[in-house]
Amino acid sequence: MADLDVLRLRWVRALEGVRGGGGGPDPVAYADRLLARWQEPQRRYHTLTHLTAVLDHVDTLAEYAADPDVVRLAAWFHDAVYLPDRSENEERSARLAERALPEAGVPADRTAEVARLVRLTVSHDPAADDRDGQVLCDADLAVLAGPPSAYAAYTAAVREEYHFVPNEAFRTGRAAILRELLELPRLFRTPYGQRAWEPTARYNLAAELALLTG
Repeated sequence: MADLDVLRLRWVRALEGVRGGGGGPDPVAYADRLLARWQEPQRRYHTLTHLTAVLDHVDTLAEYAADPDVVRLAAWFHDAVYLPDRSENEERSARLAERALPEAGVPADRTAEVARLVRLTVSHDPAADDRDGQVLCDADLAVLAGPPSAYAAYTAAVREEYHFVPNEAFRTGRAAILRELLELPRLFRTPYGQRAWEPTARYNLAAELALLTG
């Protein structure tokens, strides 16, 4: 169960780090609005548990980021708008960041960077010199490297989110996604991700694909 008070504190620290000395409105009000979004009833995987995990992974990878607090804010926004039957969630989440962050006192350049990072989670394909993009994408994909029980819980939650998709169509679509991931030369871009997560993630993906297609 996610600790809402701890999450509020993590938001405040990241926001204040990005605002610098400029100040602005009470950060907690913005945290509460985002927390409400992450607790919407249609969510099964994209929940506060996922948000907490991504933030934890960003902390693990912070040394590789150019601006860790910007990446943390992007983690908060990256699935802030989420409807399983819609394809433009990342774009709508980025636009939410573009509206909310200037109001919260974030400078224009860092607001733009947060929105760029959120949009990057569509492809999870950061450039070789995009340190912040690599950290956010690795943090978001780290779930693929979980132990068997955690990976099974992840796949079950994803299926629940797409409960409206018939079984055969889901299996076909999910298998296509797994093949695309396995064909990538690298799932993870940071040195830590490549070392600590890549082998397990590939094993999990291959095992799930075999289960779906066997």
